[in-house]
Amino acid sequence: MGSMRVAFQGEAGAYSEAAALAFFGSQVETVACHNFDDVFASVTNTNCRFGIIPIENSLAGSIHRNYDLLLRNNLHLVGEHYLRVSHCLLALPGVQLDEIKTVHSHPQALAQCEANLSNLPIRPVAEADTAGSAKLIRAMNDRSAAALASHRAASVYQLEILVENMEDNPANFTRFLALASPGEILPAPAEVEYKTSIVFSLHNQPGSLFKAMSVFALRDIDLTKIESRPMPGRPWEYLFYIDFIGSAQDQVCTRAIAHLEELAPFLRILGSYPRDVTAETG
Repeated sequence: MGSMRVAFQGEAGAYSEAAALAFFGSQVETVACHNFDDVFASVTNTNCRFGIIPIENSLAGSIHRNYDLLLRNNLHLVGEHYLRVSHCLLALPGVQLDEIKTVHSHPQALAQCEANLSNLPIRPVAEADTAGSAKLIRAMNDRSAAALASHRAASVYQLEILVENMEDNPANFTRFLALASPGEILPAPAEVEYKTSIVFSLHNQPGSLFKAMSVFALRDIDLTKIESRPMPGRPWEYLFYIDFIGSAQDQVCTRAIAHLEELAPFLRILGSYPRDVTAETG
């Protein structure tokens, strides 16, 4: 995998880049993309072999844009990774904590550190992303400014960590999904447990969602996530995204999907991939 390119959204040092390196290995080449659309495009046009996107955070919820992009693009899911999100307060080398007057970061990171920040006389300033904030602090060369970003951002932009673990709630995980072109696979251990992601629509009739859920309940298939999204161009109609334990190749799952297809005008399997249990069990 030495020359393997993996697309992620954000600047060098972003949490998405950390997830890419943790999932694919530190020897891969990470490729920064301006937005999530560019991540999908990089994989679609084969500029990158894989992409990695955040899909939900344990505190902030789902990243709806990426659900919509999964539907819009003909890519499939080949893996998932849970990243523990730990925000560090970063500043220029030699700066002391009592010199800091402002802290720059993504609004979500600022919100996740709100209580700890309130104990310091520091004014929060919202920026586009966490790693970009660290890059900004380095470029500003302002001793009174700090950033909330990752450990990796500190080393990338040669900043010092003033305070670690600034987040108010330590149970802060982001779930990332690995994207690839159809037909691309990643080697996996023989005994690994799989998870499958699908998206489908339903007729707007009484009991239709109950009947759809029953195809899994009747077969004791464990659902780990259900998300509804508006159907483009169809006001008040919805698409349902579901994750369940098992591979689409397993006989019981194949039968459940076939049963669901009888009820659903539209159904697409987004991918079956090895399950990451690191954050689901703890």
